[in-house]
Amino acid sequence: MKKSFIYMIAAVAIASVLSSCDMNLKPTTSIAYVEGEPLMISDTDVSEFENGILSSYRGLFYGVHSQTQEVMVDYFNASADYGNNYGTVHRMDVDFTDQEYNTRDHWSGAYGSIKNYNIFIANADNVADDLKEYAQFVKGEALFCRASAYLHLARHFGKPYGSTSSTDLAVPLVLVYDQLDKPARATVAEVYAQVKADLDAAAAILASETGEARADYPTIDAVNAIYARYYLDIKDYANAASYAEKVINTGNYKLASTDEEMEAEYTNDKGTEPIIQMFANKTEGYGVNDIYTLVNNASDKGLNFRSYYFPTKKLVEAYEPEDLRFKHWFTNEIPNFVTGSYYEGQFYTFVKYYNNPALNSGNVPQARHARKPILISEMYLIAAEAYAQSGNAAKAKEMLNAIQTARHATLTEGTMDAVKNEWFKETVGEGLRLSCLKRWGDGIGARTPQDGCKNLIMQGAGFEQRVIPAGAPKLITWPVPTYEMQVNPNLVQNEGF
Repeated sequence: MKKSFIYMIAAVAIASVLSSCDMNLKPTTSIAYVEGEPLMISDTDVSEFENGILSSYRGLFYGVHSQTQEVMVDYFNASADYGNNYGTVHRMDVDFTDQEYNTRDHWSGAYGSIKNYNIFIANADNVADDLKEYAQFVKGEALFCRASAYLHLARHFGKPYGSTSSTDLAVPLVLVYDQLDKPARATVAEVYAQVKADLDAAAAILASETGEARADYPTIDAVNAIYARYYLDIKDYANAASYAEKVINTGNYKLASTDEEMEAEYTNDKGTEPIIQMFANKTEGYGVNDIYTLVNNASDKGLNFRSYYFPTKKLVEAYEPEDLRFKHWFTNEIPNFVTGSYYEGQFYTFVKYYNNPALNSGNVPQARHARKPILISEMYLIAAEAYAQSGNAAKAKEMLNAIQTARHATLTEGTMDAVKNEWFKETVGEGLRLSCLKRWGDGIGARTPQDGCKNLIMQGAGFEQRVIPAGAPKLITWPVPTYEMQVNPNLVQNEGF
């Protein structure tokens, strides 16, 4: 079944996102989806649906799907030239409302993808005998993707899993495609239960699909990695550690531990850390995290940055000089053009997503990379946190030390403070810190800028001075988007919006 997935779904045109249009206005050239009628009559049909499913999954990573979370927390300061890009979520002030389009895109993107997963899952058994094996395999992929999408939605639009999860609202559970349905929000407990059910079903189907580094489709290792996320969220620490270590102990993945391996991993997309790395080429599939660099080529200065966001002092100073992450993810050797002048050497720019030259279409780096939804480092962090939370400091230390040794960082004990610090350093840019803060019940401190760019950032209560206390509504949940509230009277808005 292993292959690269290149093309978006082409064979079947299906109605758009949940509650997104009036089917009475359907153009006569569209192909109606009728529940129960066979949609796949050939191997090509199944293959094109598979490409569509994996393209939908791939589209939920990088860009708005990670940058939104990263600029909300304590990683970055807005440049004086940031142009209000991600401004409302960066400030988290009165302008952060249910009309916020960056958080809206997480909702609409996930539900647009879930629609595709649901349609295939509903039709996977309605195929000829010679297609059943292939269709069942793709069904396993679709179940994995749906579990991942709902876990992401629950983490951002619902409260953290806990004692009130049976009544706290998360997101609507939509498991059958019905354009006219107007579902109410399910509880946090119900959404997490569905994530578990989908993972169980996916695990049964994909059990023999052995993982490998940079696999471009879901394997059993990917399923186990999402299990680890799920169990960590619900505070089942024994299972969180167990599933994380299942992936670690396969030996299929290795943390980069040399300059050459870091270059292979974080520049050329040829490393050994991704549990999944989606297909990408120069024309299709790549992801872009460019707000940290925005490279320009000036006739007098050559390549230079026009960054919207600079790393905070806390982020830069979290690393030791010899830490491979500091050496490869930050630079002060390329000029940054801010407020009409060039600055070189005064402060650091975040370059974890600088560019893969093989995906570039010109002479200016465009922050293009193959999307990596799950990395092995996260499994070490999940295991470390699970052990620390359950009182096994020795095992937590073992997991942390594995990352620290690979990255050439000072070894620490297995305390929760050390675990939190390692999450902070290791996953910057990946969109995971916000869910970590919610899981821990932590707030966000002030975003003190690097000394060299104090006068080059946006300043004031919503910027470098902003402090978000633990439990603040806008930190805990994102708003249900305005349009969804308008078309679906059964939805209830989150507190604070």
